Amino acid sequence: MDVRDQETRAESGPRSLLGQIPRPVTLRFENVVYKIKTQTEKRCFGLLGSEKATDRTILKGVSGAVKPGEILAMLGPSGSGKTTLLTALGGRLGGRLAGSVTYNGIPFCNSVKRNMGFVTQDDVLHPHLTVTETLVFTAQLRLPNIMTAQEKASQAEAVIAELGLAGCRNSVIGGNFLRGVSGGERKRVSVGQEMLINPSLLLLDEPTSGLDSTTAQRLVSTLAGLAKGGRTIVMTIHQPSSRLYYLFNKVLLLSDGHPFYFGQASGALDYFSSIGHSPTLAMNPADFLLDLANGISTDESMDQRATKQALVAAYIEQLEPCVREEARGEIEAMENENGGRKKEKKQNSGDEKQFQTTWWQQFTILLRRALKERRHESFSGLRVFQVLMVALLSGLLWWRSDTSQLQDQVGLLFFCTGFWGFYPLFQAIFTFPDERRMLMKERASGMYRLSSYFTAYMTADLPMELVLPTIFMIITYWMGGLNPSAFRFFITLFSILFSVLVVEGLGLMLGAVLMDVKTASTLASVIMLTFMLAAGFYVQRVPAFISWIKYISVIHYTYKLLLGAQYSPQQTYECSPGVACRVADFPMIKAVGLDRLAVTAGVLGLMLVGYRLVAYLALMRIGKAPR
Repeated sequence: MDVRDQETRAESGPRSLLGQIPRPVTLRFENVVYKIKTQTEKRCFGLLGSEKATDRTILKGVSGAVKPGEILAMLGPSGSGKTTLLTALGGRLGGRLAGSVTYNGIPFCNSVKRNMGFVTQDDVLHPHLTVTETLVFTAQLRLPNIMTAQEKASQAEAVIAELGLAGCRNSVIGGNFLRGVSGGERKRVSVGQEMLINPSLLLLDEPTSGLDSTTAQRLVSTLAGLAKGGRTIVMTIHQPSSRLYYLFNKVLLLSDGHPFYFGQASGALDYFSSIGHSPTLAMNPADFLLDLANGISTDESMDQRATKQALVAAYIEQLEPCVREEARGEIEAMENENGGRKKEKKQNSGDEKQFQTTWWQQFTILLRRALKERRHESFSGLRVFQVLMVALLSGLLWWRSDTSQLQDQVGLLFFCTGFWGFYPLFQAIFTFPDERRMLMKERASGMYRLSSYFTAYMTADLPMELVLPTIFMIITYWMGGLNPSAFRFFITLFSILFSVLVVEGLGLMLGAVLMDVKTASTLASVIMLTFMLAAGFYVQRVPAFISWIKYISVIHYTYKLLLGAQYSPQQTYECSPGVACRVADFPMIKAVGLDRLAVTAGVLGLMLVGYRLVAYLALMRIGKAPR
């Protein structure tokens, strides 16, 4: 067993988390600069012309260092670059990032990510899961395989106890249309998800946003207790109260991407007093610092721009060299303690593509979670009622039809094709847009492979996607008087279920590619209506220049399979009194044909795989975790 496994075992026992000392991490960032491309409108003679790309600098040379046991609070007005810097420190910021960000002297890598917790500003949680279920599922995915399922559950229980969540452990998280735990409890659950891995470094984006002062005080006090256990904590915060401010060890003040101050929180007022900026009355230090960040100075002779320029100049001249030297000393000490920088880089290089759990474990855990979360929507009474009512109405309208009313029977088959073309399509469109934020969060944490997630969620949708069409066909088929042969019934049912899976794949693809429900729904309506019109039921003589559409139409191939399941080429019907005609010659059937059914099924099989493959490729762009 190597050193890393020993450390993991030591950190993953069921003991109280605050009683465990994680591997210490000193975070150092020096001269961090981040630029983005922006589009500007170019006008010619007052008219809108082409757009020109320009560079915009978000972070402008920010430096600092945080040691184990410290809380660094990043303050500044909206748009000052706090969240951007925090995202960069968490290794989640791509693009044109310059400067140096190191963790115990090494750059960001998978081993660093496994010892880091990142809490986003918005609490991205599944609304129908309870607090315990949320934390247990996260523990099963994020904790290593050397721990048993019971040990992972114990770790979740320890987090619940440490964060004061025992009173709401069996309450659902809730959401916009579902009442659940309070805002403070939701935030503590988000923190708890990251605390499960006993992180050495914990990053939080606006953890007190939307909380009242008392709840915010409790949360930050909890974080202060976690820091005392040897963790390094960095958070962004907009306007903390004075009680919160004095819980911080260090403060970084930003304005328009410029650093104004970095150092001890208790020394901020003394520093600004030394350069001529003192509060005129007793006030919350955070309020005074935010006034300075906005260019509001006690020196009335200076405007906002001059105040900011003076503060930046003072920071560069007096403070930054000290910060750089302090950070360098901390890093050197940490490198000696861990055996040197080169050794750690070599050790981490082999871990870049490893996950904490196997593919099969990820699949089974995600499947169980998806079934628990989605059962409330998939098995809703409204959906069941909708399908039952349509099935009964269809059965009554086509009550005991037979081949003497062949046009009616063909119409019933096409109705079933159309209904089960639209219904699963619009259900599937919502899958990935609704899951986008959760997928981004969890993949950025390296919780699972995209393939295991994709397979699990497709499998979780199968029960309702297959049960409802089966119930529908059992009712409509026999009430509608279709071929009473059991073989013909099962072939018809198989064709409908096959079609449902194909159409579901189309919906997954549109949702994954567009990631916008409104746009995807509009496009899906246009596509499906086009497929229906070109399927061969409404128009038998389609012009040659547009007839190619039927070859990509799911409706056309499903309709053809249903006709083939009901009728044989030599079968006859009474086309007029006393006259028998071949079913294959009936206009609505002749336009589609009863031959080449195996090829038809093969094309639907290609669509089944192809739509899902495109959906998977579209999801690959979300998050940074290895696939």
